[in-house]
Amino acid sequence: MSTNPAVDTAPGMSAPAVGGRPPWLLRRLFPLLATVVMIIIGMAGTIWGPRYYGKSAWALPDDLWGTMIAAQRLVHLNLAGLYTPPTQLVSLPGAAVILIPVVALIDAAGLRLGLPAAHAAHPGTWLLAGPCEVAISAVVLFAADAIAERLGVTRPRRFLLAAASATALWSVTIRWGHPEDAVATGLLLYAILALSETRTRRAAWLAGAAVAVQPLVLLAFPVLLTVVGPRRLPGFLTRAAAPGVLLLAVAAAANWAATIHAVTSQPNSPQIDHPTPWIYLAPHLADDQVAAGPARILALIAACGCGLLAWHSWRGREISPGAPSPPSPSLPGATGSSGWSPDRLQEVLWWTAVALALRSVFEPVMVAYYLWPPLAVALIPASRDWTRLLSTGISAVVLTFFSQIHWHNPWSWWTPMITVLALTLFFARPRRVDPRRVSRGQLNRGGGSRLGAPAQVLPEPGEQFIADSAP
Repeated sequence: MSTNPAVDTAPGMSAPAVGGRPPWLLRRLFPLLATVVMIIIGMAGTIWGPRYYGKSAWALPDDLWGTMIAAQRLVHLNLAGLYTPPTQLVSLPGAAVILIPVVALIDAAGLRLGLPAAHAAHPGTWLLAGPCEVAISAVVLFAADAIAERLGVTRPRRFLLAAASATALWSVTIRWGHPEDAVATGLLLYAILALSETRTRRAAWLAGAAVAVQPLVLLAFPVLLTVVGPRRLPGFLTRAAAPGVLLLAVAAAANWAATIHAVTSQPNSPQIDHPTPWIYLAPHLADDQVAAGPARILALIAACGCGLLAWHSWRGREISPGAPSPPSPSLPGATGSSGWSPDRLQEVLWWTAVALALRSVFEPVMVAYYLWPPLAVALIPASRDWTRLLSTGISAVVLTFFSQIHWHNPWSWWTPMITVLALTLFFARPRRVDPRRVSRGQLNRGGGSRLGAPAQVLPEPGEQFIADSAP
């Protein structure tokens, strides 16, 4: 028997560290460095960047301030004012909850929190809020790196993954000030990681926390539910619904009218943001605004279809009856042989990215950062090889900056953005492996020796998926 870890490691997977796993700081070095660099460059760009355009005011993310005011009202137990002006909050209360530490730090520093204006072009609160916002949003970078480690992605590719992910994250944090999108996506990724380790309860609570912060992650639920299993489905849904229902109930009890109007209609302004062709079908509200809520219900229905397609894709590659189930390769950080295979995990991630992209397809009024969640998720399965990672990373970065242009024609902005988004997902798609191909050097994990043992036939992506997910 071979006892050398380097020999028994599957191709493309990292060998386990001798003497145990390395320290957390070393394992998560790349997302940590990406966070620090993003804070430095982001703050410098907002403070000194406008000078190149002849402007004296700092380039601040306008949407952040209303959410911080909502968080401040939570700190002061003013629950009735959570959804009243000037908060402009349309997400669930978790979006304000995650900013409570930031607001507490601002209050402790004796700074005044208010909307930026001409007389406050250089608010001191940004010097605290900016780095804290990026640090909170970086949870998605750490989640992506943790999943990449489990996928066996090499450290050079994990470095590039962190760089591309942080660059795309700029649109959400520094440019638009929506850390709730980043936190919700990060929690969703950790939920998928927990599912891959067969920790269904932990995954349910993480998914529920993600929904409570930003309900856009509901689009990924049809894909997740296909891998939970029928027997665990009621418990998973109950736990996943609990955080959001609880927070929304508290807010609605304090101010029913304002809460229900903000959460259900979700008004958006086509005069400020980018109208799409769906603008002609969206209900129009007062002040030239439209309701985005109905279109998001349509996106959720489409996401259910996406979940069915994913299930059908995996079902179509099910192992024939009576065939022996191939053993699942050992994974870094796995809890045992019942954990997902790398192929299974990358397919779930890719279908999750496709489901999240449906929001941009059906949205009547778009903002550039709406495109970010599917990019953040798609980069992870693409990191398994250089070709996919480079093409997906370049496409994601181009889309991140190209989407910041100001075009208000319903077709001229939306059409190229959706096209590039689809191209990014195409680059990141998992590659199917011919099940007849034999991996030379892959040993039989059932106890074969190096000499004379038959090489293991790698299962086609989805075969082990179906075998593992059988009740």
